[in-house]
Amino acid sequence: MNLYAIRAIYRFEMARTWRTVIQSIVSPVLSTSLYFVVFGSAIGSRIPQVGGVSYGAFIVPGLVMLSLLTQSMSNASFGIYFPKFSGTIYELLSAPVSTLEIVVSYVGAAATKSIILGLIIMATAALFVPMQILHPVWMMLFLVLTAVTFSLLGFIIGIWADGFEKLQFIPTLIITPLTFLGGSFYSIDMLPAFWQKVTLFNPVVYLISGFRWSFYGVSDVGVAISLAMTVVFMLVCLAVVAWIFKTGYRLKS
Repeated sequence: MNLYAIRAIYRFEMARTWRTVIQSIVSPVLSTSLYFVVFGSAIGSRIPQVGGVSYGAFIVPGLVMLSLLTQSMSNASFGIYFPKFSGTIYELLSAPVSTLEIVVSYVGAAATKSIILGLIIMATAALFVPMQILHPVWMMLFLVLTAVTFSLLGFIIGIWADGFEKLQFIPTLIITPLTFLGGSFYSIDMLPAFWQKVTLFNPVVYLISGFRWSFYGVSDVGVAISLAMTVVFMLVCLAVVAWIFKTGYRLKS
């Protein structure tokens, strides 16, 4: 494995974060703080507890996941789209760098940035609400798996997109609504029985549920199911990435 190439691409992508620090870190943190002010204070005063947890603390895992999902996809999709847009992707494809090394570099950098952002948001949340992490190892596992999975999805979107507007199509019109409807701000037990069953078809429910369990020991679905669904989604994304490089889809044309 060409570790020098991986390190070079990884460092280049990470450096882009510090060049756009307001967009990459400051803006998501400020947006999350506003969620705490609006949902945690205004709505939280009317909903004292959910599953034995104060409402302000209950929404922390959902808010972290909301930022993690969107930022993972955004970082990875922009990272691979700009080489396509500028034409430098052909230099990368002709260089002595394997498919695995390209994916590890771009996805690794996007996941790293998202994980850092997630930890910053958790630190910010601690300033607003008292929270605890009962299972820190499981918390980090869900954090890393989710960041890698949605970075892979963002990588796929970046290759698929043939214009800037398509980069935001799936994150804005599909993933963000699924996150809001996936139990970010409520427990699905609060829904009528019919809608509880419908919500279980939303894959984001399993990510948020497992992540919330690592904090407070409460979840809407079993933690084993949540972990299994996350791994399955990651494997599907890996299979799609492998197919893209095997066929040259949107890379050789």
